[in-house]
Amino acid sequence: MLVLLPPSEGKTPPRRGRPVDLDALSCPALSPVRAKVLDALVEVSARPDAADVLHVSAGLADEVARNVGLRDAPAAPARSVYTGVLHTAACLAHLTPAQRARAERSVRIFSGLWGVVTPQDVIPAYRLSGGVDLPGVGPLGALWRTHLGDVLDEQAAGGLVVDARSADYVAMWRPVRAEWVTVRVERELAGRRSVVSHNAKHARGVLTRHLLTRRAQPPADAEGLADAAHELVGSALLAVELAPRPARGARTLTLVVA
Repeated sequence: MLVLLPPSEGKTPPRRGRPVDLDALSCPALSPVRAKVLDALVEVSARPDAADVLHVSAGLADEVARNVGLRDAPAAPARSVYTGVLHTAACLAHLTPAQRARAERSVRIFSGLWGVVTPQDVIPAYRLSGGVDLPGVGPLGALWRTHLGDVLDEQAAGGLVVDARSADYVAMWRPVRAEWVTVRVERELAGRRSVVSHNAKHARGVLTRHLLTRRAQPPADAEGLADAAHELVGSALLAVELAPRPARGARTLTLVVA
């Protein structure tokens, strides 16, 4: 099983720690591309129009300015750096040793800067969305799409891929030799269903944590995933629905929340 997560826009900057070592990150074959993106981000972040280029509001100017010093910034495990809604619900920083080992084997966090990392990979806090067209590099989705297959296709081959990513990160890699299930979240209110955003992040994080902390073996297929998710019905979820298998592409698991 591989669980695919987006990064979080919100990140907690490490207060101490050695700077990032690109060659020490998982998937070291990506190091040259990571270095290229990092250099381009540092350069762009020093420009007066950096916020516009990176598609962030003026109120985040300090975070953009922090990008300039990324190569020397303190770094920490990704599980502690990513602290948005989904990652807070997944709570990857608080797992038992056995659960942490499962997360290291199973969880892949996508990133416009790093391509993909595991929870254990040591990184600094940064500001860069996967949907950015980065000067000197180009659209990040297209860039990473040409490289991630080389490292992820083999990891996913023949197994289950649980996809909790947003659209910008789905564009970076799509499973081709695995059972691919995307996680959709709907809210039910007064008998009516609607797609949600904030609650969707939380529900996907709750499912991720459940998959990592439940005593049973990780699910091996879509039906097993639906069964595992159904264990949350009555507490975190109202219902779970698994769509029929499509002719091609991903199958959909819908989590219904209140």
